[in-house]
Amino acid sequence: MNMFKTVFFLTVLTLLFLGIGGLLGGRQGMMMALGLALAINLGSYWFSDKIVLAMYRAKPVTEQEAPELVGAVRHLAQLSNIPMPKVYVIPSEAPNAFATGRSPKHAAVAATTGILKVLDQDELIGVMAHELSHVRNRDILIGTVAAAIAGAIYMLIDMARWGLMFGGHRDDRERGGGALNIAALLVISILAPLIAMLIQMAVSRSREYQADESGARLCRKPLALASALEKISAAASRRPLEQANPATAHLFIVNPLRGQALMNLFSTHPPLEKRVEILHQLARQL
Repeated sequence: MNMFKTVFFLTVLTLLFLGIGGLLGGRQGMMMALGLALAINLGSYWFSDKIVLAMYRAKPVTEQEAPELVGAVRHLAQLSNIPMPKVYVIPSEAPNAFATGRSPKHAAVAATTGILKVLDQDELIGVMAHELSHVRNRDILIGTVAAAIAGAIYMLIDMARWGLMFGGHRDDRERGGGALNIAALLVISILAPLIAMLIQMAVSRSREYQADESGARLCRKPLALASALEKISAAASRRPLEQANPATAHLFIVNPLRGQALMNLFSTHPPLEKRVEILHQLARQL
């Protein structure tokens, strides 16, 4: 079901982009915006692991330095039949973790020093199973595609706004339909970026649900993962990750920023209560 939602949201995002492009800039403007957005996002995708790991001052660790963490990742990678990811530790007392990398062959998982202190071994295994599920499901690629299309939409809207400012729709006014076209453009310029942002967030939430489920099935410890989510969320509300950046908050297993979003609609993470409820249901099935 979550995979269906992801495909649906990406399809809607693509159709939204094509519709806006055709309406505002024609085929040529549409393709230029898409090409530029793809170039920017593919560059970020290709170097995403290095960028985000450097941003959080993550340090690589060996099995001798972090035996429980590296041992859990190694065991789960074997169960998942994927290459062993590189393992990093972030120097922060705020418990959290994320996965990054453009493919299973170029993946990395990172955990804070705080998570190693707060979670027991079963809970740590549950968290790492969630993160390796992101790697196995190629969620970084899906997120990049969504970001590229949304970025192209933002660029088309910016082009249209500049066109309005400098009289780009003068021909429409001369044909008598200018007022209507300008009003439609103003509405689109307000609503389209909002819709694109909401769809991006919906894609992110769907992938989190999917990683919860596939991770719990992988390690056979859904209750341990649920307990870990509750511990991490409670700690994040008291002590957010010091260097957390809103642009990368969606990578973490729990939102690393202080508090919860005003509305779940504008959050990159699903409601914690819903995630825990689903994991308890899965535990009863297993």
